Amino acid sequence: MLTSKLLTLVLVVQPGRVLLGMKKRGFGAGKWNGFGGKVQPGETIEDAARRELQEESGLTVDALEKIGNIKFEFVGETELLDVHVFRADTYNGEPTESDEMRPQWFDCDKIPFSQMWADDILWFPLMLQKKKFLGYFKFQGHDLILNQTLEEVEEL
Repeated sequence: MLTSKLLTLVLVVQPGRVLLGMKKRGFGAGKWNGFGGKVQPGETIEDAARRELQEESGLTVDALEKIGNIKFEFVGETELLDVHVFRADTYNGEPTESDEMRPQWFDCDKIPFSQMWADDILWFPLMLQKKKFLGYFKFQGHDLILNQTLEEVEEL
């Protein structure tokens, strides 16, 4: 039986570019990703998304748009990762390196998918077009997708 772990992911998007962070330690180290992490007890999912963005990148946001929900299963693991994906089109502050992440802007046509989670290349186009989506990815290790579903939805 799989238990579920609630996580957030925030993508900061500007016209023609997206802010990613190089994960320096922990789960997913060595990969470019959005900013996010665990939802703490007593915290709403959106509050967690704001807190993690601020902790990892130094940025604060006025508005977050919930754009997706992805569930990740890893062979041999007992936890299902339930990731709530948000998009921010405006932000306050300057991206600043943290202990965990090194932020960098990428042009939308130069996103480093080969150095990211294998599923990102599949749902990033939907996120960049502001299309809402639901996804499920089953991984063997951290690089091989065994099973997947991805669908565009009207509402989350």
